[in-house]
Amino acid sequence: MITFIICLVLLILGYIIYSRIVEKIFGINVNKVTPAYEKRDDVDYIPMSTWRVFMIQFLNIAGVGPIFGAVMGAMYGTSSFLWIVFGSIFAGGVHDYISGMISLREGGINLPQIQAKYLGNIIKPIMRILLILLLVLCGAVFVSAPAGLLQGLLPVGKYGLLWILLIVGYYFIATMLPINKIIGRVYPLFGAFLLFMAFGIMIMFFIKQPDIPEIWDGLQNRTANPQANPIFPMMFISIACGAISGFHATQSTLMARCMKNEKNGRPVFYGSMIMEGIVALVWAAAASFFFYNPETGAVIHGQAIGSAASVVSIISKSWLGKVGGIIAIMGVVAAAVSTGDTAFRSARLILADALHINQKSPLKRLMVTSILLAAGGLILWYSMADKEGFNTIWQYFAWTNQTLACVTLWAVSVFLAQEKKLYWISLIPAAFMTVVSVTYIMFDDQSVNLNYNLSLVIGLLFMTIDVAWFFIWKHNYFKKHLTAQNKPLP
Repeated sequence: MITFIICLVLLILGYIIYSRIVEKIFGINVNKVTPAYEKRDDVDYIPMSTWRVFMIQFLNIAGVGPIFGAVMGAMYGTSSFLWIVFGSIFAGGVHDYISGMISLREGGINLPQIQAKYLGNIIKPIMRILLILLLVLCGAVFVSAPAGLLQGLLPVGKYGLLWILLIVGYYFIATMLPINKIIGRVYPLFGAFLLFMAFGIMIMFFIKQPDIPEIWDGLQNRTANPQANPIFPMMFISIACGAISGFHATQSTLMARCMKNEKNGRPVFYGSMIMEGIVALVWAAAASFFFYNPETGAVIHGQAIGSAASVVSIISKSWLGKVGGIIAIMGVVAAAVSTGDTAFRSARLILADALHINQKSPLKRLMVTSILLAAGGLILWYSMADKEGFNTIWQYFAWTNQTLACVTLWAVSVFLAQEKKLYWISLIPAAFMTVVSVTYIMFDDQSVNLNYNLSLVIGLLFMTIDVAWFFIWKHNYFKKHLTAQNKPLP
């Protein structure tokens, strides 16, 4: 319990202190006209109040990632608490804030455009394909997960097909209509459910003061099979949205088109990441209590727990009662649905930008939306037809997501270097996430499936090459731009 309180305080202090440092390094301009006014089209570019933009951003990035991911990550013991805290403050917050602020500063450009501008045009088509794939995967995952939870509350037909159809129908409407017509209006309700869920569980934590593992009990791996699931890199992939997630940058650039002033970036982008970290911490701690065996020092996993959704349902109903449990589960549903709808919306904007299809026309929005939802439907059908389909999709989503975060952090590092700002705040997490992503891809049995030590060596090798490449680029860049002006290299 003491570890939980310390971690909670550190997350809050991270926002109060470190977010201001990051904001100062970036250097906001409160007098600059934002894309919401400069490019206003009343569809995607539209000025919105700060609290509303924050709520949309928070719900967009939350989803079931910081809940399901934290529940699964709790199997790794107290190491998960540390990753949530330090990942949110020093990696996720920097990633979300600066990618969003670059978009805000550059006219609301999307993530592939940011990556192309700072990493080279050759990466743009690759990242567009990767991003659209990630977003459609995300949309499909966030149909299945909330439909399963709703089916548990109110079984209707087989496989929850009615719930699936209702959620897909909502996604279609939310993706098509202007952002302030559906998303801007229903998100306050979604937010109420989500906040009740998070703070309800947190309050019960302080009331019950459960016996959970502490840091001084050790950081040992508590999974059922530690050799197959080493903390590094598996935990850093499992807990993505609660610490750092590439998906977040797609949402930061989306909300950059709705912000009234650059000073709002810190509470919207960085604040949402910290709030998500708090949600992840709460669920990781709750899962540690419910499924931690103090006698064996291991988290019970497998048939005793079942899916992450069943864990969420058990915890919610046990601590909050029948009615409170239902509201808490609705909060998880709201988190998932609010992420799924903007995943498809972001995919629509990226695909439309790539094909130069103006999105002011409802007919053209309909065309792009239909293509994306059809692709999502095929993935969803596969996940339902194959017993392991959902788990396979989630694994591919997870490593694709963290790889995207890695690429975005490198783009942010180049931006900061070009602006002669302190690039180390993004370079260090970029290097770390490079090792995580490459090692995971090499080691995971659904990917290359190499020996663990060899996988780690390859991950470190890729990191070393990337860091060396960065500094070689930096030297050549300033040599080219500053030598002609007879100025010393920085």
